[in-house]
Amino acid sequence: MQFLVVLLYMMMVASPVEAQVNTSQHWRDSLAVLNDLIRREPLSVDLRLRKAAVNIELGQLDYAAEEYGRVLELDPDNLTALYFRAYVYNQERRFDLARNDYEAILSRVPRHFEAQLGLAMVKRQMGRTTEVVDDLNQLVQMFPDSAVAYAARAGFEREQQKLELALYDWDEAIRLAPGNAEFVVSKVDVLLMLKRKKEARREIESAIRRGLPRGAFRDWIERCR
Repeated sequence: MQFLVVLLYMMMVASPVEAQVNTSQHWRDSLAVLNDLIRREPLSVDLRLRKAAVNIELGQLDYAAEEYGRVLELDPDNLTALYFRAYVYNQERRFDLARNDYEAILSRVPRHFEAQLGLAMVKRQMGRTTEVVDDLNQLVQMFPDSAVAYAARAGFEREQQKLELALYDWDEAIRLAPGNAEFVVSKVDVLLMLKRKKEARREIESAIRRGLPRGAFRDWIERCR
């Protein structure tokens, strides 16, 4: 038993290089160890959460959802199981079930940022545009210092062709996270959609002066010419 615990620990904390090399075999080995441990300790919530995470890594989404369900039978208020089951359901395009899990989290923890964002994104997949706008507005109001909240709203606004609104939100996201090159690229994209090439180029130059790598914007510089 102790040997299995040590082996599992070593698998879970492998270095980045080892993780790249071992890939799927690494996760299959982890799953075999976890299945053995769970047979010995079937009521262990921690082991079942670990197994579900490995199922996700192996693309076994149905098994992961089932495992999170077993965790919730043992611990109905387990937010980790609810959150990641919602993620799995979303990946499987079972949007109603994902929404139910996110809402269950928010009924317990109304200021759960990840669940609020996840719920908005699920509703986006469901085509509930008005609800998505309301949810993202609420997210920004509740977390005004979150660059991710502004970025999420900006991305949706771009999708809806509300480009001036998207520009404002990208500005806020960049203000809060000036070192994020993806935010800069997203703002430049909107500026180019508005045919404001000079502003787009200035945005890139400003980012480079802040220390962001020029290479991150190579293709965008060409598009700004």
